[in-house]
Amino acid sequence: MIQVDIPGKECFEIRHVIFDYNGTIGKDGKLIQGVKQGIRQFSDRLTFHVLTADTFGSAKKQLQGVNALLTVISKDHQHQKKLDYLDALGAEQTLCAGNGRNDVLMLKKACIGIAVLGDEGVSSACLSASDIVVKDILDVFGLLETPERIIATLRL
Repeated sequence: MIQVDIPGKECFEIRHVIFDYNGTIGKDGKLIQGVKQGIRQFSDRLTFHVLTADTFGSAKKQLQGVNALLTVISKDHQHQKKLDYLDALGAEQTLCAGNGRNDVLMLKKACIGIAVLGDEGVSSACLSASDIVVKDILDVFGLLETPERIIATLRL
């Protein structure tokens, strides 16, 4: 668990992290370098979840040996399926990161929603739904390592 006490907002005890795969932790179906190490660094305090429609069909292979729970969702109603997954975990204790339109509902409802720009880009709806925007996925691990960055960005 990572505690983030945001002045003027609230205190969050983050227990789960949901990542979208393609465009967030993966590029062209391949896991981005540094993600495996980032997850390993925090896996003693956080449970990582990867939700994907698996556009390239490679997520399972790419995530072998990574301490993350992979859920491949069907291509219909992805936004709702991601939201349902978040609701089952508890939005108040889950940080979410994504880049696509299908991530909007979960980013909006999560205790902290992070839009990841990355090489694939980010949907404008995703930007509007997020609390924080980062240039790449490794920045998310930086925020987890130094939660004061989250506090500085989100305090009132």
